[in-house]
Amino acid sequence: MSTNRGVVYIKPGVVEVQSIDFPKLALGNRKCEHGVILQIVSTNICGSDQHMVRGRTTAPAGLVLGHEITGVVLEAGRDVEFIKAGDLVSVPFNIACGRCRNCKAGQTGICLNVNPSRPGAAYGYVDMGGWVGGQAEYVMVPYADFNLLKFPDKDQAMAKIRDLTLLSDIFPTGFHGAVTAGVGPGSVVYVAGAGPVGLACAASCHLLGAAVVIVGDMIPERLEQARSFGCEIVDLRSDTPLPDQIAGIIGVPEVDAAVDCVGFEARGHGHAAGTEQPATVLNAAMQITRAGGAVGIPGLYVTEDPGAHEEAAKTGNLSLRLGLGWAKSLSFATGQCPVMKYHRQLMNTIIYDKIQIAKAVNVQVIRLDDAPGGYHDFDKGAAKKFVLDPNGMIPN
Repeated sequence: MSTNRGVVYIKPGVVEVQSIDFPKLALGNRKCEHGVILQIVSTNICGSDQHMVRGRTTAPAGLVLGHEITGVVLEAGRDVEFIKAGDLVSVPFNIACGRCRNCKAGQTGICLNVNPSRPGAAYGYVDMGGWVGGQAEYVMVPYADFNLLKFPDKDQAMAKIRDLTLLSDIFPTGFHGAVTAGVGPGSVVYVAGAGPVGLACAASCHLLGAAVVIVGDMIPERLEQARSFGCEIVDLRSDTPLPDQIAGIIGVPEVDAAVDCVGFEARGHGHAAGTEQPATVLNAAMQITRAGGAVGIPGLYVTEDPGAHEEAAKTGNLSLRLGLGWAKSLSFATGQCPVMKYHRQLMNTIIYDKIQIAKAVNVQVIRLDDAPGGYHDFDKGAAKKFVLDPNGMIPN
């Protein structure tokens, strides 16, 4: 019998690499002929995973983590027509059926048929349908013809795998944040958060033609990573108000577009930098975005946060200054990125050397057995994107 190992959530602060079931082409008691089994080439640790591991969600013990997956097709179900054994593919973190009204409209982040509790599903994530995660050696992917992006040249893709692995989530997510904020040629943009999604968003802003990209964070190493590929930076630990810091860079205290790449574990700015204030980024974005501008919100917000410091925030209720946003006629875009809307085009930007996204987010490849250490370092604010190599397939 084939074996499999994966990264398993044990309790807050603890993950372990354990033996797990080898995937089957099955959904409950019925065959999943539209699915494939993948041998995983690369699978990434995401900030969204970190929320669960910190105990900030209702994730159950025993959950196999991981929604950022790239792999080689090992076996395909009878109904899979266009994906074949041996194909190297990128897996969107959204699981989508391709058949419901939302999928047909391109809203694959909120598929209606893959999660009995709410629209939208993902691998290895709390309340997202119970799908087994992909921080493992092997995983099953359903609706393969619809979901999977096949790389046209396998050898070429393996040579750029550190970049292409980011197509499963953070590159499209950062790009989506920029697009929904209205970033285009000549834009001045503020990106909140210099974690991997924030850095991917900042790089995406450059790709979209932004004139100035300003990145805010509280971790010096992450700010230096943003500066390394041409971003302006603001240190949110400073007592100088954010609008004044922005004015010091561009001469005025407002930007055309803002993107929240932080989410619900946001902390206060300046003298309140050590205090969790979940609405801080959203309120700051409304303050600094020009009238008629837009705010993209790819940062994660949850409906249940048992570790919240404020009682209201435990059910996702935040103290938003929405009146300011209304008065300025701001637009807001929230929710999961519909990865399939972007991933083929972004693949081409990598293949044809229009962007060095792995360099921008500082990819570091580690073994599957080193995943617990990767989670620990990431939780401490490492300015890195940890990519797991479960089967020793990523070239040096």
